[in-house]
Amino acid sequence: MAESYDAVVIGAGVFGAWTAHRLQRTGRSVALLDVYGAGNSRSSSGGESRILRMGYGREEIYTRWSLASLRLWIELFEQVNQPELFQKTGVLWTPAADDANTAFTLGTLEKCGVVFQYLTPAELTARFPQVRYSSERVGIFEPESGVALARRAVCAVVEDAIRNGVDYFREAALAPDGAEVRTRSGRVLRASTFVYASGPWLPKIFPEILEGRIRPTRQEVFFFGTEPGDRRFTPPHMPAWLDFTDERGAYALPDIENRGFKLAFDRHGPPFDPDTSDRLADGLDAARAFLAERFPALAGAPLVESRVCQYENTSSGDFLIDRHPDFSNVWLVGGGSGHGFKHGPMVGEHVTALIDGSASVEARFSLATKSREAKRAVY
Repeated sequence: MAESYDAVVIGAGVFGAWTAHRLQRTGRSVALLDVYGAGNSRSSSGGESRILRMGYGREEIYTRWSLASLRLWIELFEQVNQPELFQKTGVLWTPAADDANTAFTLGTLEKCGVVFQYLTPAELTARFPQVRYSSERVGIFEPESGVALARRAVCAVVEDAIRNGVDYFREAALAPDGAEVRTRSGRVLRASTFVYASGPWLPKIFPEILEGRIRPTRQEVFFFGTEPGDRRFTPPHMPAWLDFTDERGAYALPDIENRGFKLAFDRHGPPFDPDTSDRLADGLDAARAFLAERFPALAGAPLVESRVCQYENTSSGDFLIDRHPDFSNVWLVGGGSGHGFKHGPMVGEHVTALIDGSASVEARFSLATKSREAKRAVY
């Protein structure tokens, strides 16, 4: 027998969890499905931590969404009595002094009312001496930004949604026919609205329209142990750090929850299957070389943990939030492209507004703008 809802959301990652959460708050009956469970290790929303930052160059929509999302994250964490899920470490950008994007970032932060501090090269070196640079750098420091404990944060959103009436199923959903969706176990769910927020599984569910437009790629993360008693790499001495001036796209997080100093590179790895690909990291040598170059005190630090996750990249780095071309009541929501986690609350708000008819599809999030050729412009 079919079960009926106002809305069914497929995927309990950060986009799907917040969409189900916000849809339920409008009075709708909502079902939320995830094949491996919220915050699972195969999802793009799994893992221990994500940076919540405001800097996006001239991309004002993302700065505004980041700022609004941070407020919503903190509000939820306080409501569920888990304020520690946001760690206000601050976020430090260190672009080259002559980087053209620096002026755009500063202008957008100021326009959007983001609290920040500009650090000259001398001020940067004096304040954060544990980082070494090969060329002159300036600093853009966001003191109110920080880190979300990602896996636990997604689970908190889902648990709060369930407490408020969302039905949650650990099920694998098949492609819809417009009126209902079936799961591999035989469950039938009917609804007037379906939202597929399935991350790296989107091109597997909808290969005819999304293959090549969303490309899951392998991403590696490393955690290094610090010397006993060395507090230079823990908050507040060490903030979350990004250096997208360097072509390697490195970023680092301080030692949070005693997991170690986290290092990764924001660049697209090889194609990756979230279901079947192995998750043994093999880029340790490059990570160690980068530590020796930029964080010399950690040059001999032991590896205490590594992870392999994935991005689901669109051609531009913009999100995909649009209707299915064949079904007006089916929405496709994904393409986090490595920077989407922080925006989960506003994605949920926006999708809800689209379904309500109080918003229209943002052009840059449309399916029409997603080509099969990679030309990433958003980081």
